[in-house]
Amino acid sequence: MTARTRTWGAFCVLLASHMLWGESVESLKPNIVVIFADDLGYGDLGCYGADYETPSLDQLAAEGLRCTDFIVPANVCSPSRAALLTGRYPMRNGHPVYRTEDKTWTYGLHPDEITFAELLDAASYQSLAVGKWHLGFEKEGSHPMDAGFDAYYGLAYNYSKKHEPWNRALYRDREVEEAEVEFEVVTERYTQEVVRFIEQHDPDAPFLIYLAHQIAHSPVLPSEAFKGATGKGVYADFVAELDHSTGQVLEALRDAGLEESTLVVFLADNGHTGRFGSGGPLAGGKYTTMEGGHRVPGIFRWKGTIPAGQVSDVTVSSMDLLPLFCDLAEVEAPKDRKIDGKNILNVLLGEAEESPHEILYYYNGHNLQAVRKGKWKLHLPRSAQDQPFWGKGGRSRRFYELDEAFLVNLETDIAEERNLAAHYPEVVTDLLEEAERARRELGDVGVQGRDQRPGWPPRHGANSL
Repeated sequence: MTARTRTWGAFCVLLASHMLWGESVESLKPNIVVIFADDLGYGDLGCYGADYETPSLDQLAAEGLRCTDFIVPANVCSPSRAALLTGRYPMRNGHPVYRTEDKTWTYGLHPDEITFAELLDAASYQSLAVGKWHLGFEKEGSHPMDAGFDAYYGLAYNYSKKHEPWNRALYRDREVEEAEVEFEVVTERYTQEVVRFIEQHDPDAPFLIYLAHQIAHSPVLPSEAFKGATGKGVYADFVAELDHSTGQVLEALRDAGLEESTLVVFLADNGHTGRFGSGGPLAGGKYTTMEGGHRVPGIFRWKGTIPAGQVSDVTVSSMDLLPLFCDLAEVEAPKDRKIDGKNILNVLLGEAEESPHEILYYYNGHNLQAVRKGKWKLHLPRSAQDQPFWGKGGRSRRFYELDEAFLVNLETDIAEERNLAAHYPEVVTDLLEEAERARRELGDVGVQGRDQRPGWPPRHGANSL
C-alpha cells in the first residue's frame, strides 16, 4: 500500500464521519503555512551543515522531507517572490528584476498574474501575508491584498535607514501602523501576528499563511535576546532568531491541534550574499547563476501524510508550490497561461524518485545564463553588457564573463569547477538547443520571447537597467 493510498483511505474515513455529523467538507482541506527566508544560504541551517544549532528547523526537517536540490528561478528578491506566488518564471510573469528606489521603482507584480492566494480563495481559504512583500506594494494592482491575500502585515520592502522613510514603515493591510519601526522588533512582531492568526482563525475554514521574513537580509541585526546567543557571530545569532520564530509558529500549530491538518513549507528566496552566510558545498551565491545563487534549503512537513525522516535529492522548484497547493485545495490551476511549476505531491509522499522538471532555466535578470537537464548544467557565454544592474559590481565573480560554454556534471562536481564541454559535445549541442527554445519563448537580453510578459509597466527588456 502506497503512502498516497493510505492518505486517501484516511481521508475517506474522515470524510464519512464529517458527512455523518454534518460537518463542513471544506475543513478537510489542509491548512498551508509557507515560511520564506531572505538571503539564506544553502549551508545556513544545522540540518544543511551549519556549525551552529537550528533546533526548530532541524526538527521540522526530521518530521518531514528535506530537499537537497531545491531550486529557485531567480537569484534576487523580487523575481524569486513573483515566481513563488505565480508558479511561473520571472521572464514569463513580467518581474525579472528586483525593485530599487533608483532603477526599477515602477516595477510590480502584474495585476493580470494569478497567485496561489487567489486560487485558494476559490476554495474558501482564509489567507494572511506577513512580512516583506517587495513586489510593488504602492502600485495599483500589486499590493498583497490585490494579489489574493485577505490581510497583510509587514514591511513593503527591504528595511533601510539610508533611504526613504517608507523603508521603515510597518503596514497593516493598506495603512501605516507604525511609521518608524525599529528593525530589531520586526521578527517578533511578524511571529506574534502569525501566532495570533492561528489561535483566532475560523475553525470551519482552512487557512493559508505566507510568512516572508526579513532575515537573513541586511541589516544583520538580531534582536537583543539573540545577540551572542550562538557564540558563532552575529549572522548565526540572526539565523537563530529565525529558527526561534519558526519554533513559535510550530508550537502554535501544535497547541491548536493542527499539526496533522497543516502543511508547513520552509524555503529561501535565493542564496547567501557572500559577505554573510554559507553555500556549503555550492559555489557562488546571491546575484549569480551558480548553484549557490539558486539552490536553497527546502523543507516540507505534514504530519501523518508526508513520511518523516526523508532526505530527497529529487530536483524540485519553488514554482512547484502553486500546482501542489491547487491539488491539495482541489482547485484547478489556470489553463489560460503556462504554469512552469509541477505538482510534487508524489515526491513529498516518497513515491517519486524522478524530477518532474526535464529542463530548468537560470536567468540573471533578463539574461539567460544557464540551462540544466538532469545532472547536466550548461553555463552559456556572456559579456559584461549582459549583466543586470546588480551584477555590475561582481567582476571578480566566476562566470561574470564567459567566452565559451561551460558544461558541468552536478552529480560529480557540485562546486562547478570542471568544464566537460570538450568531452561531451552531444550534451552541449542538446543544451544549446534548449537555450534557443528558452530564448524564443521567454526572451533574453535584446530578445522578446513569444510568452514573455513585458515588465510592469512595459519596458524594453535589456539588462542596462
